[in-house]
Amino acid sequence: MLVILSGVAGAGKDTIKKEIIKRMENVKSIPSLTTRTPREGDIPGKTYIFLTKEEFEEKIKNDEIYEYDIHHNNYYGTSKKILNEASKNGIIIKDIDVNGTESLKNTLKDIKIVTIFLRVPKEELRHRLENRVDKPSEGEIILRLNRFDYEESKIGIYDYVLKNDDLEKTVSIIQKIIEEESKLDK
Repeated sequence: MLVILSGVAGAGKDTIKKEIIKRMENVKSIPSLTTRTPREGDIPGKTYIFLTKEEFEEKIKNDEIYEYDIHHNNYYGTSKKILNEASKNGIIIKDIDVNGTESLKNTLKDIKIVTIFLRVPKEELRHRLENRVDKPSEGEIILRLNRFDYEESKIGIYDYVLKNDDLEKTVSIIQKIIEEESKLDK
């Protein structure tokens, strides 16, 4: 089973993913492919697989990627090989944007997909972005806030939509969703 977390940048996807993995031993994450520069705390091969633009485009050309998109001038995508291998051994939780979610829902037929969209009020989002450890520039904050309405317009493709205003509550709800959905998958 593949559990997809989506929401605008700063919605808490990565924080929630890490908490779920800590609390549920049968849940793991797989790294996305990206052309962005590593940030503090990134572990190459674990948090992301960092590629050059040319390497990423070669993987697209060779049909090695299920879905990809360009965000904030960088490619992000899901490796077919990594996802296929990981899906044989338990539940995968992955944060993917709305376009990638839509693409995977249309592409993957042999893997159960559960989609969760995390909502955050726009004002709260600005506050979170301004207080991130990696300190995005004002231009990056504006770029991410400008995508807010587009991301919100895609809520209808999700199985679950949660307001993420309380980390503990949100993690608890997602744990219950994963438990219930995995029972239905058997």
